Amino acid sequence: MQSRSELRKIVMTCLYQIDIAKQNNITYNPEEVIKENLEVDNEFVKDLVYGVVTSEEEIDKIANKYLKDWNINRLDSPGAAILRMAIYELKYMDTPAIVVINEAIELAKKYTDEDLVKMINAVLDKFMKEEL
Repeated sequence: MQSRSELRKIVMTCLYQIDIAKQNNITYNPEEVIKENLEVDNEFVKDLVYGVVTSEEEIDKIANKYLKDWNINRLDSPGAAILRMAIYELKYMDTPAIVVINEAIELAKKYTDEDLVKMINAVLDKFMKEEL
């Protein structure tokens, strides 16, 4: 069985692929994207991917509220995927905030640059303090 950290990496990958498909006007099916990236069916992954996809407009409004002089659409695709996933998990799931933020930062360290790591950390910290 995969750890939640490993599952979050899969979610990030799925969201990244969906984002690239949308940017290129390519039709995608979230279920197929999940199946391509996941060996064994997992509800956590499905909940996060579908949750982010269906709540993306609301999530982006939250992100943009806390991105100082920036917009989530200016972030690279991995960074945007990580931020969206973390905001969704903080807002709609029962995972402790400290875990969500730590996991997002660890993913960001691996898949984005140092400035984006700091930006993601700041957005999630402000969101947690002001809205949760």
